[in-house]
Amino acid sequence: MDVKTGLFYFFSIVLLFAAFRVITARNPVYAALYLVLTFFQASAIWILLQAEFLAISLVLVYVGAVMVLFLFVVMMLDINIDSMREGFWKHFPLAAGLGVMIALEMAAVLMGGFRLTEDPKLASLAGQNAHQISNTRDLGVLLYTKYSYPLEIAAAILLVAVIAAIALTLRQRKDSKYVNPADQVRVKSKDRLEVVKMQATKPLATGDAAQTPATSLEKKA
Repeated sequence: MDVKTGLFYFFSIVLLFAAFRVITARNPVYAALYLVLTFFQASAIWILLQAEFLAISLVLVYVGAVMVLFLFVVMMLDINIDSMREGFWKHFPLAAGLGVMIALEMAAVLMGGFRLTEDPKLASLAGQNAHQISNTRDLGVLLYTKYSYPLEIAAAILLVAVIAAIALTLRQRKDSKYVNPADQVRVKSKDRLEVVKMQATKPLATGDAAQTPATSLEKKA
């Protein structure tokens, strides 16, 4: 076994372990960190497959942006872990069945191997000008020509996800003074000031009038 094969098995084992810890970690922050480790191992495997652009894109986009956003959202939401654990075993059979079905579908695709139809023109081009072929350029041409519509859909989904994350973390403090601008616009003068009619003088009762002189004399003495 050569060095490249050994590195592939090492990265694969770490990737499987990290992916398993993503779904078994009790703390969501730890699960997100294990997912970051999973992305790094997948990027290393892509580098071994000479797909450097995809590896760097995985690190920059998912680890550098998406996972950082996930971490901020998880830490700011203050999730109650105890309430999340309730009903785990109730939904476990359904989740296990879906997992087994996905594993069988992946096995059915991968067991047959990658049967790619070779184009004679592409094969001759790859043999003659292999050092002049740019994976980045070919990927860019495919993304913005053949797969432009799916790319726009993915961008819209990411935009909705960012807006949803901001909406979930936006909280209003109870002790802060907040005025709705719409209420300020709709307010009228009679709503701001209320005029109360009161009498200028209030007559004293009979008992109070009799006691008033004595009280005033006691104060002077």
